[in-house]
Amino acid sequence: MGPQAMGLAEAAPGLGTAAPGASCPDVEVVFARGTFEAPGVGVTGQAFVDALNVRLPGKSVQVYGVDYPASLNFSEAADGVVDASHEIESMAANCPTTKIVLGGYSQGAAAAAYTTFDTVPVGIALPDGAGPMPAAIAPHVEAVVLFGTPDRWFLDLVDHSAPPIAIGQLYAAKTLQLCATGDPVCFPGGLDRSAHSSYKTNGMADQAAEFAVGQLYPASS
Repeated sequence: MGPQAMGLAEAAPGLGTAAPGASCPDVEVVFARGTFEAPGVGVTGQAFVDALNVRLPGKSVQVYGVDYPASLNFSEAADGVVDASHEIESMAANCPTTKIVLGGYSQGAAAAAYTTFDTVPVGIALPDGAGPMPAAIAPHVEAVVLFGTPDRWFLDLVDHSAPPIAIGQLYAAKTLQLCATGDPVCFPGGLDRSAHSSYKTNGMADQAAEFAVGQLYPASS
Protein backbone atom coordinates (compact mmCIF):
# COMPACT_ATOMS: atom_id res chain seq x y z
CA MET A 1 0.00 0.00 0.00
CA GLY A 2 2.30 2.88 0.97
CA PRO A 3 1.23 6.45 0.73
CA GLN A 4 -1.13 5.11 -1.88
CA ALA A 5 -4.77 6.05 -1.82
CA MET A 6 -4.16 8.15 1.26
CA GLY A 7 -2.15 10.72 -0.63
CA LEU A 8 1.06 10.11 1.30
CA ALA A 9 3.30 9.54 -1.69
CA GLU A 10 7.03 10.13 -1.57
CA ALA A 11 9.68 9.54 -4.21
CA ALA A 12 13.36 8.69 -4.40
CA PRO A 13 15.82 7.90 -7.18
CA GLY A 14 16.19 4.25 -8.03
CA LEU A 15 19.23 2.11 -7.42
CA GLY A 16 19.98 -1.05 -9.39
CA THR A 17 22.36 -3.95 -9.31
CA ALA A 18 25.95 -3.77 -10.42
CA ALA A 19 26.73 -4.35 -14.09
CA PRO A 20 27.17 -7.95 -15.26
CA GLY A 21 30.66 -9.18 -14.53
CA ALA A 22 31.16 -6.88 -11.57
CA SER A 23 32.58 -8.50 -8.46
CA CYS A 24 30.11 -9.87 -5.97
CA PRO A 25 29.25 -7.51 -3.11
CA ASP A 26 29.51 -8.44 0.54
CA VAL A 27 25.84 -7.54 1.01
CA GLU A 28 22.90 -6.95 -1.29
CA VAL A 29 19.74 -5.17 -0.18
CA VAL A 30 16.66 -6.18 -2.18
CA PHE A 31 14.02 -3.59 -1.30
CA ALA A 32 10.47 -2.96 -2.54
CA ARG A 33 9.24 0.64 -2.45
CA GLY A 34 5.82 1.87 -1.39
CA THR A 35 2.90 2.84 -3.61
CA PHE A 36 3.46 5.77 -5.96
CA GLU A 37 7.16 6.04 -5.14
CA ALA A 38 9.46 6.38 -8.13
CA PRO A 39 11.26 3.24 -9.35
CA GLY A 40 14.09 2.29 -7.03
CA VAL A 41 14.00 1.68 -3.30
CA GLY A 42 11.98 4.74 -2.27
CA VAL A 43 12.60 7.18 0.54
CA THR A 44 12.24 4.70 3.40
CA GLY A 45 14.38 2.16 1.58
CA GLN A 46 17.10 4.72 1.00
CA ALA A 47 17.06 5.75 4.65
CA PHE A 48 17.52 2.10 5.60
CA VAL A 49 20.34 1.62 3.07
CA ASP A 50 22.10 4.75 4.33
CA ALA A 51 21.83 3.57 7.93
CA LEU A 52 23.13 0.14 6.94
CA ASN A 53 26.12 1.58 5.08
CA VAL A 54 27.11 3.63 8.11
CA ARG A 55 27.19 0.43 10.17
CA LEU A 56 29.16 -1.61 7.64
CA PRO A 57 32.39 0.30 7.05
CA GLY A 58 34.66 -1.54 4.66
CA LYS A 59 31.84 -3.73 3.34
CA SER A 60 30.46 -3.40 -0.18
CA VAL A 61 26.68 -2.97 -0.18
CA GLN A 62 24.80 -3.37 -3.45
CA VAL A 63 21.17 -2.24 -3.74
CA TYR A 64 18.38 -3.63 -5.89
CA GLY A 65 15.06 -1.84 -6.18
CA VAL A 66 12.32 -4.41 -6.77
CA ASP A 67 10.69 -3.83 -10.16
CA TYR A 68 6.91 -3.68 -9.83
CA PRO A 69 4.22 -1.08 -10.55
CA ALA A 70 3.67 0.05 -6.93
CA SER A 71 0.24 1.21 -8.06
CA LEU A 72 -3.21 1.24 -6.50
CA ASN A 73 -3.83 -2.14 -8.12
CA PHE A 74 -2.75 -4.34 -5.24
CA SER A 75 -2.87 -7.49 -7.37
CA GLU A 76 0.17 -6.15 -9.23
CA ALA A 77 2.22 -6.63 -6.06
CA ALA A 78 2.59 -10.15 -7.43
CA ASP A 79 4.97 -8.67 -10.00
CA GLY A 80 7.17 -7.61 -7.09
CA VAL A 81 7.10 -11.10 -5.63
CA VAL A 82 8.29 -12.56 -8.93
CA ASP A 83 10.99 -9.93 -9.42
CA ALA A 84 12.31 -10.10 -5.85
CA SER A 85 12.40 -13.90 -5.97
CA HIS A 86 14.23 -13.86 -9.27
CA GLU A 87 16.83 -11.38 -8.00
CA ILE A 88 17.42 -13.32 -4.78
CA GLU A 89 17.71 -16.66 -6.56
CA SER A 90 20.02 -15.15 -9.19
CA MET A 91 22.25 -13.60 -6.56
CA ALA A 92 22.37 -16.85 -4.58
CA ALA A 93 23.43 -18.72 -7.71
CA ASN A 94 25.95 -16.20 -9.07
CA CYS A 95 27.28 -14.73 -5.81
CA PRO A 96 26.80 -17.48 -3.21
CA THR A 97 28.90 -15.71 -0.57
CA THR A 98 26.88 -12.48 -0.80
CA LYS A 99 24.62 -11.93 2.19
CA ILE A 100 21.13 -10.77 1.20
CA VAL A 101 18.78 -8.45 3.08
CA LEU A 102 15.18 -8.42 1.86
CA GLY A 103 13.05 -5.41 2.75
CA GLY A 104 10.04 -3.36 1.86
CA TYR A 105 7.88 -0.43 2.82
CA SER A 106 4.07 -0.49 2.92
CA GLN A 107 2.83 -2.23 -0.25
CA GLY A 108 6.48 -3.11 -0.80
CA ALA A 109 6.53 -4.72 2.65
CA ALA A 110 3.60 -6.86 1.56
CA ALA A 111 5.44 -7.86 -1.62
CA ALA A 112 8.59 -8.69 0.36
CA ALA A 113 6.62 -10.71 2.89
CA TYR A 114 4.84 -12.66 0.16
CA THR A 115 8.26 -13.39 -1.37
CA THR A 116 9.06 -15.51 1.70
CA PHE A 117 5.90 -17.60 1.48
CA ASP A 118 5.88 -21.35 2.06
CA THR A 119 2.98 -21.87 -0.35
CA VAL A 120 1.46 -19.43 -2.83
CA PRO A 121 -1.35 -17.62 -0.99
CA VAL A 122 -4.83 -17.77 -2.48
CA GLY A 123 -5.32 -14.42 -4.21
CA ILE A 124 -1.76 -14.05 -5.48
CA ALA A 125 -1.60 -14.83 -9.19
CA LEU A 126 1.89 -15.83 -10.28
CA PRO A 127 3.08 -16.83 -13.74
CA ASP A 128 3.21 -20.53 -14.59
CA GLY A 129 6.27 -22.10 -13.04
CA ALA A 130 6.64 -19.42 -10.38
CA GLY A 131 6.25 -20.41 -6.77
CA PRO A 132 7.94 -20.39 -3.39
CA MET A 133 11.70 -19.96 -3.44
CA PRO A 134 13.54 -23.25 -2.89
CA ALA A 135 14.41 -23.98 0.73
CA ALA A 136 18.10 -23.87 -0.23
CA ILE A 137 17.74 -20.14 -0.94
CA ALA A 138 16.68 -19.23 2.61
CA PRO A 139 20.21 -19.36 4.13
CA HIS A 140 21.34 -16.70 1.64
CA VAL A 141 18.76 -14.25 3.01
CA GLU A 142 20.22 -13.19 6.32
CA ALA A 143 17.57 -10.64 7.31
CA VAL A 144 14.12 -9.38 6.35
CA VAL A 145 13.06 -5.87 7.38
CA LEU A 146 9.54 -4.58 6.82
CA PHE A 147 8.24 -1.06 7.42
CA GLY A 148 4.52 -0.30 7.71
CA THR A 149 3.30 -3.72 6.61
CA PRO A 150 -0.41 -3.44 5.73
CA ASP A 151 -2.62 -4.86 8.45
CA ARG A 152 -5.65 -7.04 7.63
CA TRP A 153 -8.10 -4.26 8.36
CA PHE A 154 -6.30 -1.95 5.91
CA LEU A 155 -6.13 -4.65 3.24
CA ASP A 156 -9.90 -5.02 3.56
CA LEU A 157 -10.27 -1.32 2.85
CA VAL A 158 -8.29 -1.42 -0.37
CA ASP A 159 -8.65 -4.98 -1.68
CA HIS A 160 -10.86 -7.61 -0.06
CA SER A 161 -9.24 -10.30 -2.19
CA ALA A 162 -5.72 -9.63 -0.86
CA PRO A 163 -4.42 -12.69 0.99
CA PRO A 164 -3.20 -12.41 4.59
CA ILE A 165 0.39 -11.25 4.90
CA ALA A 166 2.53 -13.82 6.65
CA ILE A 167 6.25 -14.59 6.81
CA GLY A 168 7.37 -18.03 5.67
CA GLN A 169 8.67 -20.32 8.40
CA LEU A 170 12.22 -20.33 6.98
CA TYR A 171 12.39 -16.53 7.34
CA ALA A 172 10.31 -15.75 10.43
CA ALA A 173 13.19 -15.87 12.93
CA LYS A 174 15.22 -13.37 10.92
CA THR A 175 12.41 -10.90 10.23
CA LEU A 176 11.80 -7.52 11.85
CA GLN A 177 8.50 -5.74 11.27
CA LEU A 178 8.26 -2.09 12.26
CA CYS A 179 5.05 -0.07 12.60
CA ALA A 180 4.97 3.54 13.77
CA THR A 181 2.31 4.22 16.39
CA GLY A 182 -0.80 5.61 14.74
CA ASP A 183 0.24 4.57 11.22
CA PRO A 184 -3.16 3.89 9.60
CA VAL A 185 -1.68 1.27 7.26
CA CYS A 186 -0.21 -1.07 9.87
CA PHE A 187 -1.62 0.13 13.22
CA PRO A 188 -5.26 -0.96 13.66
CA GLY A 189 -7.36 2.11 14.18
CA GLY A 190 -4.43 4.42 13.53
CA LEU A 191 -5.35 7.91 12.37
CA ASP A 192 -1.97 9.62 12.07
CA ARG A 193 -1.23 9.84 8.36
CA SER A 194 2.12 11.48 9.02
CA ALA A 195 3.20 8.36 10.93
CA HIS A 196 3.16 6.37 7.71
CA SER A 197 5.73 8.73 6.21
CA SER A 198 7.88 8.91 9.32
CA TYR A 199 10.08 5.83 8.97
CA LYS A 200 12.90 7.73 7.32
CA THR A 201 13.23 10.06 10.32
CA ASN A 202 11.66 8.35 13.35
CA GLY A 203 14.65 6.15 14.16
CA MET A 204 13.17 2.97 12.75
CA ALA A 205 15.49 2.94 9.73
CA ASP A 206 18.37 2.88 12.22
CA GLN A 207 16.61 0.21 14.28
CA ALA A 208 16.19 -1.94 11.18
CA ALA A 209 19.83 -1.42 10.21
CA GLU A 210 21.01 -2.48 13.68
CA PHE A 211 18.88 -5.60 13.41
CA ALA A 212 20.17 -6.39 9.92
CA VAL A 213 23.82 -5.98 10.94
CA GLY A 214 23.23 -8.29 13.87
CA GLN A 215 21.86 -10.90 11.47
CA LEU A 216 24.58 -10.34 8.85
CA TYR A 217 27.54 -10.34 11.21
CA PRO A 218 26.44 -11.65 14.63
CA ALA A 219 29.91 -11.44 16.18
CA SER A 220 30.12 -7.70 15.48
CA SER A 221 26.68 -6.73 16.76
